[in-house]
Amino acid sequence: MSISIGADERKYAGLDVEQVERDGSFSGYASLFGRVDLGRDVVERGAFAESLQKRGAGGIRMLFQHDPNQPIGAWKEIREDARGLFVRGKLATGVTKAREVLELMRDGALDGLSIGFRTVRAVSEPRTGIRRIRKADLWEISVVTFPMLPEARVEAVKDFTGLPSPREFERWLTRDAGLTRSEAKTVIARGFTHLLRERDAAPGTPERLAATIRQAAKLFHQ
Repeated sequence: MSISIGADERKYAGLDVEQVERDGSFSGYASLFGRVDLGRDVVERGAFAESLQKRGAGGIRMLFQHDPNQPIGAWKEIREDARGLFVRGKLATGVTKAREVLELMRDGALDGLSIGFRTVRAVSEPRTGIRRIRKADLWEISVVTFPMLPEARVEAVKDFTGLPSPREFERWLTRDAGLTRSEAKTVIARGFTHLLRERDAAPGTPERLAATIRQAAKLFHQ
């Protein structure tokens, strides 16, 4: 095994654009711990802790395609949890490029995140070829086109309506709730479209959203 200190690097993670807030806010995961990416690297839990403590969310830039000349918003929250590197940010909708990115994300045409960092400490495994990144200096997170870690996803690019589209809901049912595609389609066909009609009849109230969640829970039990 070897310990290494690297130059600036980038790691791509897929976006799963499910909801978009009108103001351009979104959240999700820019990196997942313990997952081998396409570059045979694994980021370990705690790798970003020191960097986040030093810089905070405000000190880490939100860029488009890693281009320092194209800042498109600001990160409001970046933290490690048991799953990975959780991020919550807001696109600067007063900027033309940020508005374009927002529309592409909502349409599902732009579906990637990528972290820009410097490896401070890593251990390489000669037998497997896997490099375990144990400490990294994170300095930017970009919205990009192509993923390197497809499992890492943005989970909430929220819509003011409070509910995802049927396609987005199906993706959540299969990926996070563990349903088969057939089961997910059944749930959507039997109940979700009704929830959408209920939402449209009286949108925007906390009581209505709570009732919607309760109805969705009953669907799972059925």
